[in-house]
Amino acid sequence: MKEFIILSPTAILGYGFPLSSFKEGLRRSPNAIAVDAGSTDPGPYYLGAGASFTGRDSVKRDLGLILDASAANKIPVLIGSAGGSGGEPHLKRDVDLIMEIAKEKGLHFRLAVIHAEVDRNLIRDSLRRNKVKPLGPVPPLEEKDLDDAVRIVGQMGIEPLSGALEAGAQVVIAGRAYDPSVFAAPAIRSGYRPGPAIHMGKILECGAIAATPGSGSDCLLGRIGAGYFEVETLNPARACTVTSVAAHTLYEKSDPVYLPLPGGCLDLKRTRFEQVADNRVRVTGSRFIPSQKYTVKLEGVKKAGYRTVTIAGCRDPVLIREIDKVIEIVKERTRDNFEGTVSDYSVNFKIYGKNGVMGKLEPVRDTLSHELGIVIEVIGKTQETADTICGFARSTMLHCSYPGRIATAGNLAFPFSPSEFRGGEVFNYNIYHLMEVADPFELFPMEIINVK
Repeated sequence: MKEFIILSPTAILGYGFPLSSFKEGLRRSPNAIAVDAGSTDPGPYYLGAGASFTGRDSVKRDLGLILDASAANKIPVLIGSAGGSGGEPHLKRDVDLIMEIAKEKGLHFRLAVIHAEVDRNLIRDSLRRNKVKPLGPVPPLEEKDLDDAVRIVGQMGIEPLSGALEAGAQVVIAGRAYDPSVFAAPAIRSGYRPGPAIHMGKILECGAIAATPGSGSDCLLGRIGAGYFEVETLNPARACTVTSVAAHTLYEKSDPVYLPLPGGCLDLKRTRFEQVADNRVRVTGSRFIPSQKYTVKLEGVKKAGYRTVTIAGCRDPVLIREIDKVIEIVKERTRDNFEGTVSDYSVNFKIYGKNGVMGKLEPVRDTLSHELGIVIEVIGKTQETADTICGFARSTMLHCSYPGRIATAGNLAFPFSPSEFRGGEVFNYNIYHLMEVADPFELFPMEIINVK
């Protein structure tokens, strides 16, 4: 069986890639170009606000090179989780960019657009039929969660993407998608086993991050054959090694052996990694186990309020010693000052140099730093509330007295003026559940556009 070759230009559309690596990949005559365009890693804001975490000009640069290569070499292109979060505004941003590039370059192709934003009434009906379950340690979904949600997307599997290729699309752009799907779909449609194809997609989805030294802004090439796949770098400064590829297999996984996905599970108990060239690793033994019931992950967010932030530094060893006491004084003084007049807010402190990253999970209990970075975050019902409370907390901490304090100057060093920054709207995930569906296509309508 002839090998099927897939080129992954970058970890996320808009992260960029060296043109030399991309051209080297094209010289290998790939059968498809695939790229993941999104992630939940940047948090719920982007889904709720309908904003993208990748810049328009950066995405346009990457898309322009990819679409040029697709047209010149008649290579199908698949893009998943368009615009970062895969909702309607995100998908529209990237579809508009494709149309803009096609017009500027005079490109003509058949475009498939697969939508992923889910009608909440459809979810409501499934919820009433007990077809929606929590994913991980989250509460059961309630109908109020659907009412509160600003936007809900479903994470599509391989099937809608394969369907778009079956419909004759040369360019496929999808809303929220399971990250490896855009890489696995063309290989599975061409007759390759889903186990190796999905595992290959898991490695290719982050571009050269699976290499050493790793980079999210460089290309990776995958080739799949009968019962195996191989991944290789295209930049002589990098190499795929058994360690780097095996390590990336464990990336973002709670179980080292089983990897759940839409429609089943990837079983890695018999997976083997072999160095077959200085820059290339062969992987065998990966197996796909279909599930009895097909489920789709739902991601939804609700609005939590508005954010204002202050950033400051501290170099006083006495204040560093007493920082926990000072934080409690500031919180109590703020509560007392606004009791009965301002409500619906929260004040949070992140102290970098003392539990700023891990919080209560930090095993190092004694502060060893000679300086601290202090972030005061306030979330309020309105932006004005957040501004008011953050300003008060900042000024209170600036002049707060504490045991051992002698000087009467301010306690904090502010790197910026103004001291407060408006963070705008804040969103929280309130839907992170699995929904049982009868058909892998039912939540993901597709439209075909002949780009002329």
